[in-house]
Parts: sequence; structure tokens; C-alpha cells
Amino acid sequence: MAGCVEGKVAVITGGASGIGRATALTFAREGAKLVIADMNEDGGHQTVHMITEKGGEAIFVRTDVSRAIEVQALISKAVETYGRLDCAHNNAGITGGVRALTAEYPEERWQQVIAVNLTGVWLCMKYEISQMLHQGGGTIVNTASAAGLVGTRGTSAYVASKHGVVGLTKTAALEYATQGIRVNCVCPGYIQTPMTARGLSDPERQAQISARHPLGRVGTPEEVAEAVVWLCSDAASFVTGHAMTVDGGYVAQ
Repeated sequence: MAGCVEGKVAVITGGASGIGRATALTFAREGAKLVIADMNEDGGHQTVHMITEKGGEAIFVRTDVSRAIEVQALISKAVETYGRLDCAHNNAGITGGVRALTAEYPEERWQQVIAVNLTGVWLCMKYEISQMLHQGGGTIVNTASAAGLVGTRGTSAYVASKHGVVGLTKTAALEYATQGIRVNCVCPGYIQTPMTARGLSDPERQAQISARHPLGRVGTPEEVAEAVVWLCSDAASFVTGHAMTVDGGYVAQ
């Protein structure tokens, strides 16, 4: 039985671990050909191996999404390898690694978070959309966050970047709706990934975080991946400009 994205070509940034890797594996399960991008070469190649050992098709391209020349090269490589670009999951992101009040937030860290989480998403969309316009359409899903819909103390750069991703998503969805390109984003709550591992390593802390979610637990990367792949599939053909929460009810409170 054919998968829901059978034969489609998908680029996934941040595909070396966490949500990006889970999404890559889900795309592959559903029949897509993958281009995995990340700064982490070992992790990226491991994701490719996990796909190809099960008979899927995938390549890895080391990419710093904050650098336009590298993003352009990523999309060019995808088209050179597979002939087109049907789906993109712009997922690469960082937390900034620091908690500080807005007036005390380190300027260098602010610039770094915005460069990766917001400018990186915009650069990816810039080159993905150009290719999709050339070929007549495609789908894009950006990774925002529950923190792109509500504020959280001590994480001003991250919150600002993720709110920006939601805004970019809605704007691009409106701009290209009549040209065959759908643009959505997912807004995960706390998900068990390498990025959140430190904060969730303490059982007491994990219990506190889990209690913030009405479902009473943190999420898994696979749960986010299923939403991303659905949004990229024809089953979501009437969905665009949507910020989909995958958060166990976190922002519904």
C-alpha cells in the first residue's frame, strides 16, 4: 500500500536528532526520498543510515541554516539529486542555552538564537519557495513551538524567534496560496529530545514539566513527526497558514 507521501522529495533541517530525525524516518516510512540537513555530521549520517538500511532513499548535506550560501547549496543539491522538491520541514533550532530576564539577556546569545531559529527558517523558505514556484507547487512545515504562541519567563530570544516563525508561516501561506504552495507550522510543547534532555533529566523537574500539560506527560518526537508528515500530505490539501499545536493541551489552558 502506497504511503501518504509516496515518491515525494523532502528536505528536513535539523535532521540529525530529535524531531528532525523522527520526521525523516516517518517521511521515509511513507515513501518519500529524503535530504537530511544538519550541522551534526555524525548524527546526520546516522539518520541516513537508519533510512537506507530499511530500503529508503536519503542523502545528508551539512548545512548551517543561518548562512544563505549553504541553504542555497542544500536546495540545489536536493534538486540535483532527485529532480525536484515537494516537501520541506524547516526544523533546525537552538535554545540559546541560557535563562535570563529580558533586560539581562546576553546580546551575543540573542543574535545567535535569532540567526538560527528565525533567519534560518526565512532563508530556507526563500530558496524552497523559489524552487517550488519553478516546478508548480509544494508544501512547507516550519517548526515553531508552544513558546511561539505564549510567553515564558527567561527565554526572550527563543520566544521571540518562535513567534516570528509563526508570523512568517502565516505571511508566506497568504502570499503563495494561489500558486500551489501550502505553508504551515507545528508548535510542540515539551518534547523528549536531546535539546530538552538536560531539563528533563531530573525526575522532580520532569514531573513539574509534565504536570503543565493537561495530558500529564511530555511528548515524543514521533508524535510531532506524524503531524508534520500529515501537513505535507494530500490529506491536508485544504490546510495552510495553520499553527498546529502538538502540545498535550499546554496552550489551551
